[in-house]
Amino acid sequence: MIIEQLTICAPKGKRQEIGSALVSLLGPTQVRPGCLKCRLLQSWRNPDELVLEANWETADDLISHLQSDGYKRLLLLMELSAVPPLLEFSTVQEVSGLELVQKARTHPERTAAEEITIERS
Repeated sequence: MIIEQLTICAPKGKRQEIGSALVSLLGPTQVRPGCLKCRLLQSWRNPDELVLEANWETADDLISHLQSDGYKRLLLLMELSAVPPLLEFSTVQEVSGLELVQKARTHPERTAAEEITIERS
């Protein structure tokens, strides 16, 4: 899985306008092949900071998205950021949840490295 995360800082007085434009990209992105999740977040510390996050099943799915017309619109929105936007792509090999917390809490003698490896059922 690949996580795409874009952080944009809207200029003062433009948060609603930029936020609405980003929201309009959510639906088309969510229906693209390989999109596992797409959401828009807002910072509590700085309400003008907006984070668009998408999770992609494969690198090919992400590349197809980056080459899309919808992504051209996103690139234009990035240019409106009050500070240089931050765009990051993270590759995730494994995802775990509460089972990791349970293992760590029920077996405190294990090292952190041992806990990271989760057996799949």
